[in-house]
Amino acid sequence: MTNLLKETIEILSGYKKTPSDILWIGTNKSYMTWDDFEKEANFEYDDGFGGEKINTSLLVVGKNFWLERHEYDGSEWWEYKEQPKKPKIYGDVNLKNSWY
Repeated sequence: MTNLLKETIEILSGYKKTPSDILWIGTNKSYMTWDDFEKEANFEYDDGFGGEKINTSLLVVGKNFWLERHEYDGSEWWEYKEQPKKPKIYGDVNLKNSWY
């Protein structure tokens, strides 16, 4: 069993982020504050294989980074994402795979 709130705090900590770095938590339809999330996410769920328990549209959004839910065959986890850095070189971008 995994506690959603503790899991979220642990992954943030692993990337040197804290709850104070969070701008909002939500989906493409609605959002909440960290304080709201803290109250609602303090529960245990089975993150092992089987049916997914946590909404896979859920995002935890900070400035230039976010956590998004992923699932494989019912196993669930957060993935950390950062806004890509713009390359310094302007030029031709290869849009096709080399095998194409």
